[in-house]
Amino acid sequence: MLRTPSARVLDESDEPAVTELLATDPVATCWLAGRVEAAGTAPMAVGAPLWGFGAGRSLEAVCLAGANLIPFALPGAEQRSAEAFADRARRAGRRCSTIVGPAGSVEPLWELLAPYWGPARDHRPRQPLLAIDGPPAVPPEPRVRPVCPEEIDTLLPASIAMFTEEVGVSPLRSDGGSGYRARVADLVRSGRSLAWIEHDAVVFKAEIGAVSRAACQVQGVWVAPAYRGRGIGTAGTAAVVEYARATIAPVVSLYVNDYNARARAAYARVGFREVGTYSSVLF
Repeated sequence: MLRTPSARVLDESDEPAVTELLATDPVATCWLAGRVEAAGTAPMAVGAPLWGFGAGRSLEAVCLAGANLIPFALPGAEQRSAEAFADRARRAGRRCSTIVGPAGSVEPLWELLAPYWGPARDHRPRQPLLAIDGPPAVPPEPRVRPVCPEEIDTLLPASIAMFTEEVGVSPLRSDGGSGYRARVADLVRSGRSLAWIEHDAVVFKAEIGAVSRAACQVQGVWVAPAYRGRGIGTAGTAAVVEYARATIAPVVSLYVNDYNARARAAYARVGFREVGTYSSVLF
């Protein structure tokens, strides 16, 4: 009888192998790489179990099993690592709100978990991963700037509206929204929340939600409904790219739903190019 490939919980001694693995695709793995750069690979430090798959100390795949389940596997190792990670995930039970990452790693994992964890609230199997490593191709909106700590209460309603539009549920449904407010406040304090605020109302906003030394990932792009259709999203995103490349990382990325033609066209005008595909499973 063939045995299911096994994954193990990584520790601090695995950090060099994890770093080497994630460096094979710094754009796709910037969220994981940022966590490892900041905290290492010890379970207590990284805040969630980090599973590894490979022979000996070498690694072909990793999966962070936290509030989000985030797998990454080398090309050719996706199915075998998915079997190993799915075995651990089934035994642990679902604790995540999302499975997200490169589609080649997420899709085989979800196929194995769906009979146990399904049905999902939403499954987005094709989300183009975009990146830009030079200046934006359109003039940036000069009124987009880092949000000040005293503006968190102004920013929060826009953040809640963006989350609800994008995810399909309110971030206030869990713990009254205190965890989400803390996340918004943390991004503001770290200088990674940008907005155009006019007369105490948000016109445009975006966050740099994931950061590593090699790349960062823009999330939460939102334009107030009354201002849509005027090119504000394009110019605002250009301002975020300019800021991020100057202060955070040389490559700026984001991922977008494949059916969102308007957003994809706006990002193309900014100068983003497609470099991969993400996939998300939402519970």
